[in-house]
Amino acid sequence: MFNIFAKSPRPEAAPRIKIENQPAVIYAIGDIHGCLDKLKAIESFIIEDAADIDGDKLIITLGDYVDRGPASAQTLNHLIRRAPEGFKRICLRGNHEAMFLKAIEQPKTMGDWLDWGGRETLTSYGIDADAFRSMSAKTRGQVMQSFISDDHIAFLKNLPIMATAGAFTFVHAGIRPKTALDQQRDEDLIWIREPFLSQPHGLPTTVVHGHTPLEAPSIVEGRIGIDTGAYAGGPLTAVKILQSGAVSFMSTIETKTSA
Repeated sequence: MFNIFAKSPRPEAAPRIKIENQPAVIYAIGDIHGCLDKLKAIESFIIEDAADIDGDKLIITLGDYVDRGPASAQTLNHLIRRAPEGFKRICLRGNHEAMFLKAIEQPKTMGDWLDWGGRETLTSYGIDADAFRSMSAKTRGQVMQSFISDDHIAFLKNLPIMATAGAFTFVHAGIRPKTALDQQRDEDLIWIREPFLSQPHGLPTTVVHGHTPLEAPSIVEGRIGIDTGAYAGGPLTAVKILQSGAVSFMSTIETKTSA
């Protein structure tokens, strides 16, 4: 069996995971955004695809489970449960989990979150989003504490922010170029676009990320992007990484392969 070690570079930083003894196969899934049906579909594809693979199998979700799509609460329920039979699962933190958790803990700051997809998340918990917006900050906090379960809050608080396995690094958004992995800031790992998207990062790793929607998954020097806009009508995409380093893609619409 492969081993997973979690550590944080600083006490206030989110956990970072190092996977020892790389699994036979890793499937990383891009931004879900409350699209539970697409998540279940891609998991079915993964289970079928991995049926003939011997050895340890790992699913890594790259964050942004909530907001914008129709079923944020239900998606968290699904991810909190055990991974599919025969798999382990690591769920990473995205910027939308960070915003959601901040809205729960600091109701006065939630204006931006409501406009970034929080309305849909509230609706998934059975909260009237229009009435919620007119409430005082204190009442908003009370409502969220009443409707959002403790296990969801604990899940959000404990999400790791990075995972490394062999030659691959998994994060939500990307990394700061020319900055060692152990020196990366949490904020960059879940928010960065530039300069990560426009210049080589210069580290000896391939970064697998979501956060920036694409029409199709992308492989460029040092990085693989797999956010294909599931909440906006695009597919939910996963990248399959074999122990040999071979990479291929699958999605909820079609299967695409790249050497």
